[in-house]
This record gives sequence, C-alpha cells and structure tokens, in this order.
Amino acid sequence: MHEALLNGGTATWNWFVQVMPLADADKYRFDVYDVTKVWPQSDYPLKPVGKIVLNRNPENFHAETEQSAFAPSHMVPGIEPSMDKMLQGRLLNYPDAHRYRLGVNYDQIPINCPYRARLGTYHIRDGLMSVNGNGGSTANYEPRSVEGPVEDKKYAIHAHPIQGTIGRYPHQHPNDNYEQPRTLFRKVLSEKDRTNLINNISGPLGACRKDIQERFVAHLYKVDPEYGSRVAEKIGLPVQKAKL
Repeated sequence: MHEALLNGGTATWNWFVQVMPLADADKYRFDVYDVTKVWPQSDYPLKPVGKIVLNRNPENFHAETEQSAFAPSHMVPGIEPSMDKMLQGRLLNYPDAHRYRLGVNYDQIPINCPYRARLGTYHIRDGLMSVNGNGGSTANYEPRSVEGPVEDKKYAIHAHPIQGTIGRYPHQHPNDNYEQPRTLFRKVLSEKDRTNLINNISGPLGACRKDIQERFVAHLYKVDPEYGSRVAEKIGLPVQKAKL
C-alpha cells in the first residue's frame, strides 16, 4: 500500500453501519452487548455511510503517525456510546493511555485536532505541553461576563434509564452460543476456508493435554459435527472420547 500511494494511487474502503432501534435491544435474540456476537445482516442490513480513502503517505512519521491518538470517546454530535461494557471501559482507558504517552494536552497536537474546527473548552489548561497559546490571558471559568466559550446544552449526552441491582452475575441472556459459529462454518466459509481453519486450530491444539483437547473438541461438535470430527481426526482424538 505504501508503494501504491507513493506512485499516486489510493486505498479505499467502503464504510457501512448496522442500525438497531433502541427498543429492539432488550428483546433481540442475541445479547447486543456481547462482543462475541454479531447482528446478522438479514436482521439489520448494512447501510452505506461513505468511503474512507487514503491518498498519500505520511510526510513525517513521528508527527503524523506516532503521535496520533485514536479513542472511541472521540465522537461527533449525534453519536453516543452504548452500554456495552467493553466500550465503556475503553472510553476511559484509551484517552488515559494517550495522556500518559503524549501528555495531558495530546488533543492539541495537530494530527489530533479537528480538520476545520478548533475546540472551545475550559477542560484542560495550564497542563503539560500546552501548545495552542494556553488560552492567553482569558478567564478559565464559566459563567463569565466577558467573551468566551459557552456551554451548548443541545449537545449534552442523553440520559439513559438504568434499572436492576449492580453486582457480578453469570451471563443470563438465553441466546445460543453455537448458532453464529455454526452459520459461519456452514454458510459463510468456503471449503478452502474451512480447511485452513481446521489446520490452524489443530496445530496448537495438538500440543495440548488430552483432557483439554477433549473439552475443546466437544464444543466444536456442538458447532457442527463435521467441524468437530475433522479437528478430532487431525489431532488423533477418537470421536467417542470428546466430551465436556
């Protein structure tokens, strides 16, 4: 890709999203907050958003790549985070890693600034490596009687109702953990893909203890009998001994 861009080419990805109405989430047949599950496109078709196009290589690797700071908390108005536990953790941890790596004012570094807008906030000032003038002599508070950024409440995060008892509980959603991998194995993967998958699993699994092999292969049988039997045969495990 580097050479293609160097020669004037481009790298392009079509960007699609799946959209689920909030009211569907609680009653959907799969746990929408389970990161091991997908939403089948037959239920929620892909909606085109646009294209992501790369048309040049970085001119300065450190300034344009090494200092870039991506985080799921960087959202435009109209997009808000869900209650997904993995996402909620990353909303905090990604920016925290950037603060440690690049300094508290990492969002002032040019590669991390909005392309056509500049942030108006009192959130960070007088911190390490402030590079945008540090607000000059203006006041650092609101409300104030002199000119400065003013909170726009229409962009506030919407409230989400929360109910139930907080605690640590085993997974309670009734969805089937084998249905989606079964569909992937039977209907999505080609025969070549299935063979590659079985070979990739059999190599490391063949080095495990026998009891671990038996427990693992038993799950593969629940996905698809062909899946389990081909892996069992590959590692020399008798079919009848595969058990949970």
